[in-house]
Amino acid sequence: MDIIFYHPTFDTAYWLNALSAALPGARVREWKRGDKDHADYALVWHPPIEMLQGRDLKAVFALGAGVDSILSKLKAHPEMLPEHIPLFRLEDTGMGEQMQEYAVSQVLHWFRRFDDYQAFKLQAHWEPLADYQREDFTIGILGAGVLGSKVAEALAPWGFPLRCWSRSRKELPGVTSYAGVEELPDFLKETRVLINLLPNTAETAGIINGALLRQLPDQSYLINLARGVHVVEPDLLAALGSGKLKGAMLDVYSKEPLPPESPLWAHPRVAMTPHIAAVTRPAEAVDYIARTITQLEAGKPVSGQVDRQRGY
Repeated sequence: MDIIFYHPTFDTAYWLNALSAALPGARVREWKRGDKDHADYALVWHPPIEMLQGRDLKAVFALGAGVDSILSKLKAHPEMLPEHIPLFRLEDTGMGEQMQEYAVSQVLHWFRRFDDYQAFKLQAHWEPLADYQREDFTIGILGAGVLGSKVAEALAPWGFPLRCWSRSRKELPGVTSYAGVEELPDFLKETRVLINLLPNTAETAGIINGALLRQLPDQSYLINLARGVHVVEPDLLAALGSGKLKGAMLDVYSKEPLPPESPLWAHPRVAMTPHIAAVTRPAEAVDYIARTITQLEAGKPVSGQVDRQRGY
């Protein structure tokens, strides 16, 4: 079994050694330009077209939860990866736990009004504020896949009303599920904290726009943990300016790195992190990939395969 690996920033030596140890007998190599030798599996992130084009692979693994970079290349170069070759994404591999930490910490930050107290601190102003009530602090999660369901699971013990919205209805303990475009307004109208964990598809690009934000209660909050293309940034800034949104926590942006001239940098009610909400944990990713390849080789059913039409 031959496996080729390409990632522009990962520690390649670690991955080659770990994969070789997890798959005894496999020949694992770093792909470099000009490499046309046989391969059964490809492990990739932002792969050059020539890496995959013309290969009769058994499967391709994207080294992250998102596959939009591969799918966008396939629109222009469908020959890069024929339809019959399965494409897999990392379903969790530690990302769910990281998303849980991020979402819970920020929800509690706002619920305890630490944003208000920080603003008071900058003004040398001393004033205890009235507590928010849990029943008025509904959390709505856009996207109820692996990561969205993990975030809902972590928030459940805190007693907030929870709801989710997705393409199809979900059965999550303690979570009210909404599905389809027709149910989106009902999902939004009582959502005080909107957490975005949608996949990046043609249907979801630009979904968090002025029309959507106006359907939230006044003084709501937004956490974007999915992709920057989901949010229309001028509409976000307008919603913050009008008071429709009280605050936003952003991990992803329409352009990355975020340009220095972006008004998001200086906005007092926008908190930001540099696309670190959930990163690939190598040991867990290697375990998932090795397990999935072993199952594929044995003809057993596997999970994590991408539906190219849906985009996830």
